[in-house]
This record gives sequence, C-alpha cells and structure tokens, in this order.
Amino acid sequence: MTRITPQPGIMDISLYQSGAAHVAGISNSIKLSSNENPLGPSDLAIEAYKRAAFDLHRYPSSDHSSLRAAIAEVLDLDAERIICGAGSDEIIAFLCNAFAGPGDEVIHTEHGFAMYRISALAAGATPVEVPEKERITDVDAILAACTDKTKLVFIANPNNPTGTMIGLAEMERLASGLPTQAMLVLDGAYAEFVDGYDGGAALVSARDNVFMTRTFSKLYGLGSLRIGWGYGPAEIIDVMNRIRGPFNLSQSGLDTAEAALRDVAYAEHCRAENAKWRTWMANALAEIGVQSDVSHANFILARFGSSQEADACDEYLKATGLIVRKVAGYNLPKALRITVGDESACRRVVHAVRNFKAGEDT
Repeated sequence: MTRITPQPGIMDISLYQSGAAHVAGISNSIKLSSNENPLGPSDLAIEAYKRAAFDLHRYPSSDHSSLRAAIAEVLDLDAERIICGAGSDEIIAFLCNAFAGPGDEVIHTEHGFAMYRISALAAGATPVEVPEKERITDVDAILAACTDKTKLVFIANPNNPTGTMIGLAEMERLASGLPTQAMLVLDGAYAEFVDGYDGGAALVSARDNVFMTRTFSKLYGLGSLRIGWGYGPAEIIDVMNRIRGPFNLSQSGLDTAEAALRDVAYAEHCRAENAKWRTWMANALAEIGVQSDVSHANFILARFGSSQEADACDEYLKATGLIVRKVAGYNLPKALRITVGDESACRRVVHAVRNFKAGEDT
C-alpha cells in the first residue's frame, strides 16, 4: 500500500498564528494585533486600485518592471537588483528555497519573526535559534553560532515583536564576520518607521553577502494586497527569479503599491502620526507600571510582571473590545504586543490597562 508522506521538516512546522481580528460577542472591537496602519492606504493608492478593476481580465506583468523602477527611483536603488513577491514572506521563502536545504543551517534570533523558522524547515534546512541580549539582536551570539553549515542569517531590524534595532556599525560587523558561504538577510518590514534609515540598502550595495527585504503591508497600509520586495546582489536576484512564479503578484497590487510609494507626503504623515502616538502610549503605560523598550516600529512590546498577568490583561482588553497580540510563541510570555493605533485607540488602550492594573491592586 502506498504511503504518501511529506518531506522531512514539514511536520516540525507549527501552523502560523496571525493576529486575532474579532472578539466573540463584541461588534465594535478595535484590532491592534497585526501592526496595520490605522490610517489606511493613501487616496492615490485607493484610486489606483479602483482603476485596476477595468483590466481584471488581463494577466499581470511578469517582471514587475514598473514597480521595480518606481522603487529604484524613489529610494535611489538599482532596479535590476530588486525582486517583488507576495509580501516579504514570499521573499523569505525564495531565499530559503534557493540557498538552504538538507544539511544547511539557517540562523534566527530567539524573538525573531516566525517565518524564518517556518521557511527554513520547509526548505529542509535546520533552523538555529540564537539568544538576544535584553530583547536586542546580539551580534556576538550570532557569530558564535555560525558554522560551515550556516547559509542564511535572518535579523529583523527593527525587530518584530520587540521593536528594538541595532545600528549600522553592528550590522557591518555582523556582515563582515559571517562565514564566506553565508548571507545576512536584513528584514526591513518596519524600516520605514525609522527616520533616516535605509533598511540596510547602502550595506547591500557595498557588499556581496547582504540582502534586504521590505514590504508595503505596514506603513503603506496595503496588507491585504500582499506586496513585498527584496534588494540584493544581482547574482542572488537572478537565482531567486528562477524559482519565482511568473505571475506571483496581481496587476492591481502592483499598480496600487506604486501609487502608494509615490505618495511621499502621505507616507510622511503616517510616519509622524505613528511616532507621536507610539511615544505617547509608551510613556502613558510606563506611568502605570507597564514598561517597554524604546520601539522603532509601529507597535510597542508591553511587559508585565508574569505570564499570568499578561494573559489576564489580554483577557481584560478583549472584554473591552481591544485586540492585542500575545507573544508567548516568540518566547515572550510576560508581554503583549500592541499596535500603535490612532489617537482614540491609543487612549482606549491606556485607559483599559490603567483600569486593569487598578483592579489588580484592589
């Protein structure tokens, strides 16, 4: 009798758990669990999406040339070194499928994005988890973990779910210290929220062992369209394009992403609003005893005294219609990740946590 079995490593993958979107019995809940832009996409992006409806019968561009050219123009990059994918998740999968396999190792940090481990296992490679130092990427620990089997090193900078990041000097030290067969992948999903930060693009341009991923899901508010991209050495891009499906992105997504990227004024507005309310919420929570590291993203990691307290606060918030993200699966059982919403949402969160803490004391 034939027995159909999956490839080794597949059954070691735990199903990815996305942020909850609804609370049973509550119709007006506020979702702060997936780091979405509370202001939504720009008007120009919405208009581009509407126009694309007239061409739904046409196949999309297979080379994404218009979007790649726009990215290159706006960010001063080389279009030939850009690849587009269905969110940065697909770019991560391309990297693992193309450059790691059985017998190879893929390094990620202990609080790093779950897709690094998932994509490594899916490719048959071995994920290697490295400790962070007080929720910050530890370059020395990563370098110590490298072996002759290391093929990829993933770090998110800023990191999700901690919101912390390392500077250019540390990124350069990490890239310089890797084994010759290994590539550093800088996940820049939240890079746009950091003023003056290029996500590591200059480092990619200067070296042959660094790759950068980016997304339109966060600052640009296009999470539902799944548009991501990567920037790397030309020979790396060539390899990845050989396994990329020819029509992996819809034309509506491509057109909308380009319009969003070119609406620089709106992006600046979203960045400023996020910074304003991120600081306000972090300070307000700190005043009531809920600490967080300085966040460089569009969320804060609120830390509690115990996992029991974090779980109880999560239940209390849900009962008031506020949905945040538990991050025990990221080795942070005493914390909750809270997306920076608009002013009303941020004030509601602080008010609810204040009431929760007051209830603990009675």
